[in-house]
Amino acid sequence: MITAPMLARLALAGLALTAATGAAAQKTPAKETATTEAAAPAVVEEKPTPYDQRLIRLSEIIGSVHYLRNLCVKEPEDVWRRSMQELIDKETADEIKRRERMTAAFNRGYRTFASVYTTCTGPAIVAEQRYRAEGATLASEIVARFGN
Repeated sequence: MITAPMLARLALAGLALTAATGAAAQKTPAKETATTEAAAPAVVEEKPTPYDQRLIRLSEIIGSVHYLRNLCVKEPEDVWRRSMQELIDKETADEIKRRERMTAAFNRGYRTFASVYTTCTGPAIVAEQRYRAEGATLASEIVARFGN
């Protein structure tokens, strides 16, 4: 779905990063490389993507929908949380700060509606429908604009 184009782009970036790391390692003497690797673990440089703000908003929407859906169904479902976890895993890789921002956005969306709705009401159903529509539009825009 929306993660396939992003995943492909991430894979290409990973290949480029691997190639750059390999070229840099060839230029470094072996003795120095061994000392450097033992001294500190490799840190992945986090570069914001042009769609990060949209991705944060999408995370918040998914958190909201997750709460509202479970509020209004007879048997709780975990589909939205699992989808969010997959998106975070595929999108952030080893970027801890991006992972934290997306997780915080999901939790913020969840908590926002948890503080307002404790039972399923008409407005809760309407809010869930509107958030799902906004999320679908946002996901389509991210893929169309930044997909390939």
